[in-house]
Amino acid sequence: MRIGPHELSAPVVLAPMAGVSDQPFRRLCRRLGAGLAVSEMVSADARLWDSRKTRLRLDQTGELEPRSVQILGADPHAMAEAARRSVDRGAQIIDLNMGCPAKKVCGALAGSALLRDEARVARILETVVGAVSVPVTLKMRTGWDLARRNGVAIARIAEQAGIRALAVHGRTRACGYSGPVDYAAIRAIRQAVTIPVVANGDIDSPDQARWVLDFTGAAAVMIGRAARGRPWIFREIACFLATGRRLPAPIPAEIGRWVAIHLESLYAFYGETVGVRIARKHLAWYSQPWPERAAFRTRINRAESGREQRALARDFFASPTNEERLVA
Repeated sequence: MRIGPHELSAPVVLAPMAGVSDQPFRRLCRRLGAGLAVSEMVSADARLWDSRKTRLRLDQTGELEPRSVQILGADPHAMAEAARRSVDRGAQIIDLNMGCPAKKVCGALAGSALLRDEARVARILETVVGAVSVPVTLKMRTGWDLARRNGVAIARIAEQAGIRALAVHGRTRACGYSGPVDYAAIRAIRQAVTIPVVANGDIDSPDQARWVLDFTGAAAVMIGRAARGRPWIFREIACFLATGRRLPAPIPAEIGRWVAIHLESLYAFYGETVGVRIARKHLAWYSQPWPERAAFRTRINRAESGREQRALARDFFASPTNEERLVA
């Protein structure tokens, strides 16, 4: 898949997820096979641009190219300025958020709330595309609710405005993250435009990725929640799509090495105190497959230092009991 001048190394993309797809996680997912990893959404509100949270979300130090930053907002000129500033800080692709279903975001008429106002969508897209020299992409849903599924119309507006690729979550805003994914709607959008479409929604295995690509005609798949605690899903899908070969499940010792890399990256990026706190949710996701996960989470949540957290993670993934149960 190509986005402007950028050829993705694999047709598998890490979705932008607030509180998840930070720089340490993006770097790990790229290391494990993702062809692109989109940043957490950055607000276009200029009052927030000097905040520590925004600075961290824009930090792309050490990331593989191409580097994509997602922007959230409702004002065309504010989003254009945010796009320019992101490019100045190293963004090579600007992604616009018109898919977030969160009540707080939609209450500000941003995210998927924009799908109700096609004229505003056109103004935003045209203004941002005209403001930067890098490719602009769009993350969207199939519509606001089942009675207002205007994904095809939005996609055509996007193509006309100069958007270079679309990522489509196959649900409406009203559906949130529940209920069946409407892959037929993604297929209809793909058939309505000539720009690449990335299919998103409940893709959690190589076989599912292959089926979705075949059914929708999409150029790539986007993985969100299925990557939490399982970043190696990218290499599994990429390998299967390229060769038809299924990689063996990683052994706990291998997972432990990736977890250790992730922990060190979190401590270095956020500082140890904050990094330890953020690591807790990731360790809970990593430990999900094993029966001992509840006891492990209790110990992890009590750990206050990186040294203690490292030791607990190392011992958990090196446990002979876990090895046996995974193999079984």
